[in-house]
Amino acid sequence: MKMDVSLLISIEYLAVIVSSIYGVLLAARKGMDVMGVFAVAFAVAFGGGTLRDLFLDRTPLFWIGNPHYPMITLGIAVFAGPVLKLVNRIKPYLLLPDALGMALFAITGTAYSLEAYPSWFIAAMMGTITGTFGGVLGDVICNDVPSLFTPSPLNATCAFTGCWVYLIVLSLGETPKEIAMIAAILVIVLFRLAAVKWNWCFPALRETPHR
Repeated sequence: MKMDVSLLISIEYLAVIVSSIYGVLLAARKGMDVMGVFAVAFAVAFGGGTLRDLFLDRTPLFWIGNPHYPMITLGIAVFAGPVLKLVNRIKPYLLLPDALGMALFAITGTAYSLEAYPSWFIAAMMGTITGTFGGVLGDVICNDVPSLFTPSPLNATCAFTGCWVYLIVLSLGETPKEIAMIAAILVIVLFRLAAVKWNWCFPALRETPHR
């Protein structure tokens, strides 16, 4: 299943920008300096895609093959300072770039995986990893327990569902890839926003205490 490379690159480019913004906001909540902000933004923007490339044995890593990507992230980190001084509370601005960045990266990860291996399940898994693992690294660097691993509003589930939407819509006859991608991105973003708004989450699994 051949992919539209120019379309994927455009989506990946946007994903880098949006995820970098999310990483900057995440780091700013911890009061980091510009290098700390860049480190978190870099981890968020490139962590998931790096893991995907390692799993799929894709070389060079996507951000090494596109050296302007980390330069964009550095630029966002440097110039975010004056803008963030005008913001009183950062938390309300975190959700949208989080959801959109996850969606964009999830779909590119699914498409790249499908190009390498014709397995829908593996493609959905790679898409989910691409869309969410950067956020895990960002939380770790910020000394927080990753929300992906705690009873919190659905995260990876949203990405995994959207990846399957992309695969199913793409398989429907002559459906344009653009339609499949847009449908999947909308599903992920709306699913994630709804999960946060109504606090949809899985219950924690705990060891039953001995009596």
